[in-house]
Amino acid sequence: MASKPTVPDHVPAHCVGAFNLYKSPEMRPTPFGDPFAAVAKLLDGPSVFYAPETTRDGQGAWIVTTAEEQRNVLQDGASFSSYRRIFSSAIGEDWPVIPLELDPPEHGKYRSMLNPLLSPKRVAALEPFVTAKAVELIEGLKARGASAEIMTEFAFPLAVSVFLAFLGIPDDRLMEFVGWANELLHMGPAERTAAAHKVLNFLESMIAQRKAQPADDFMTFLVKAQVEGRPLTDQEIRSIAVLLFIGGLDTVATAIGLDLYFLARNPDRQQELRDNPAIMPSAVEEMLRAFPSVTPIRTATRDMDLGGCPIRKGDLVSCPSMASSRDPAEFPDPNTIDFNREDNRHTAFSYGPHRCLGSHLARREIIIALNEWFARIPPFRIKEGTAPVTFGGFVFGVENLVLDWS
Repeated sequence: MASKPTVPDHVPAHCVGAFNLYKSPEMRPTPFGDPFAAVAKLLDGPSVFYAPETTRDGQGAWIVTTAEEQRNVLQDGASFSSYRRIFSSAIGEDWPVIPLELDPPEHGKYRSMLNPLLSPKRVAALEPFVTAKAVELIEGLKARGASAEIMTEFAFPLAVSVFLAFLGIPDDRLMEFVGWANELLHMGPAERTAAAHKVLNFLESMIAQRKAQPADDFMTFLVKAQVEGRPLTDQEIRSIAVLLFIGGLDTVATAIGLDLYFLARNPDRQQELRDNPAIMPSAVEEMLRAFPSVTPIRTATRDMDLGGCPIRKGDLVSCPSMASSRDPAEFPDPNTIDFNREDNRHTAFSYGPHRCLGSHLARREIIIALNEWFARIPPFRIKEGTAPVTFGGFVFGVENLVLDWS
């Protein structure tokens, strides 16, 4: 008989709730599921509660549900630290991925160094490549028939090709890299450790190559970059490279897949976009709100009260974006997907100092992907006899998404 998860002594009974991003039934791989709606139901309860065994490694955490309380946590880097050794712990080491796991003010100097690389101007320069890749993939699908498995044949090849081009990494091993990301983000401890070693070994070889043979790419920028007037150390270079490599492997592809999953099941919404192509940017923004994929987690650095519950130094605090993005206090009629929604202050890219560095690029990739898809593919649906599978966890997503446009 399994032992009952323990609750720390400082957590009063009225602050304990039941929720697990990994083990709750709605979070497990489910045919035609909707884990986002399941998380949104948390808003029917308290704004803050303690959930035992809710993290990927089985720890308990405080769950913050409302948009206002999440902003309070994510904005306050002094009280809520982002340092959790997400990557280095998998290989038995102790270092932060930079700048994600650094707290202000240390975080700021690295963020300032990296911001220009993913600015709207730099992203605009990448658009022709993104468009050409999307067209190439879609035309390839059409040439093979009138159906395709979207994640492996479109979403991942597009998103990963774009980011590898940005990093200066050839995409001849594209699906191998996607496999590493799957092992790192969605598998058990043994697979995560093996994948982390593969990623690190590959990046270290790329860094050595760029030191010997500079090019016009992100890796070369890193080996030449300076912070506070000095070159980056080898450890700083690999810490930043790890974040950018992993950040580009999964989340954008997931967003494209989730959007097409929704649209395939709602032909009227497809038609809305075909009739009004100019609303695609706001539609993408709305689907980012409705189907965000990540859950920022912080560590309390001091004792405090949050939402009427006693948070203690060292406690984990989890901010599932799927909850705050459906908060009725923030979004009128939050469970309705409104392609013309205004003042869409969602947290799909997190919030505060650690707001996603690549958000400009992610937005443009998704918009271009859907624009080119709609320009080239007639009305589409879930292929008869197939069942897309949704899942929660570290990064929410969908797989086995076979679309038919015959």
